[in-house]
Amino acid sequence: MGKTYEGGVPLAEVVRSGFVEGGHRGSVVVLDATGAPLAAAGDVTAPIFPRSASKPMQTIGMLRAGLPLTDQADLALVSASHAGEDFHLARVGALLDRAGLDASALHCPPDLPAGVAAREAVLRAGGGPSRVQMNCSGKHSGMLLTCEAAGWPRDGYWRPEHPLQQRLRATVEEFTGEPTAAVGVDGCGAPVLAVSLTGLAGAYLRLVDAEPGSAPRRVADAMRAHPEIVGGTQADDTRLMRGVPGLLAKVGAEGVFAVGLPGVGAVALKIDDGADRARMPVLVSALRRLGVDAPVLTEYAEIPLFGGGLPVGAIRPLW
Repeated sequence: MGKTYEGGVPLAEVVRSGFVEGGHRGSVVVLDATGAPLAAAGDVTAPIFPRSASKPMQTIGMLRAGLPLTDQADLALVSASHAGEDFHLARVGALLDRAGLDASALHCPPDLPAGVAAREAVLRAGGGPSRVQMNCSGKHSGMLLTCEAAGWPRDGYWRPEHPLQQRLRATVEEFTGEPTAAVGVDGCGAPVLAVSLTGLAGAYLRLVDAEPGSAPRRVADAMRAHPEIVGGTQADDTRLMRGVPGLLAKVGAEGVFAVGLPGVGAVALKIDDGADRARMPVLVSALRRLGVDAPVLTEYAEIPLFGGGLPVGAIRPLW
């Protein structure tokens, strides 16, 4: 049996009215521009599920298998955990139309939009969950288009033994430099592959350092050119890519975040309890160890806490 994730160390604290009322544990690794470890905390060598932070690598595998997309915005959508805003849904619909399919071909489950504003708009209009609104519908649309291009059956495209998923697994292993430690079922129903945070950070560095025009560079460039498609108008990874030129960023569920910056380095982290609120202060602390600074990082250095509608404390990094 392989190594099991041992859990992290205290990375962030929750301070209210000057009193520490809680905290978040996790693990984080910082690689320099050569891929060498610069700093780390917690367990960064045992496997974790990167969740949606694996999507850029999966898109690379699809391109190599024949995914016939040239528009950068489409490639960003296939790599996205989108917020379900109108421009996301329209582009997913266009991808399905291109394959002569409708939403019933998607294996991802019906869901409400991930973005708060988009979700509230659907509910106000009397709408409900749908497969297209699910935040991974772009990835699943790309998988269907890849199967069509490669001559693989669409039936069961999400199963680990399907030739598509075998190809995507090989791609994840190539870019992380690690064998898959475990295969799980992600929230969207597609496989999720366990690798270490060190392997995940290394993969993002390889993406941003890839040769121009290559599949990995095409994916990295597409995501950075269309950050609002990758997340949403107000998504954390979107705002980071807008605010730090050249940065590639992608969130994953259960407190995962990975970033890469060419010529600078890469970071991968996991908050053990899955809390989104702790990710950004820890990530800002990690990026500053690489000498990265920008106004958007100052905004995220601490997450405010409120009492009676007024700021009374913050979630702030310990590392």
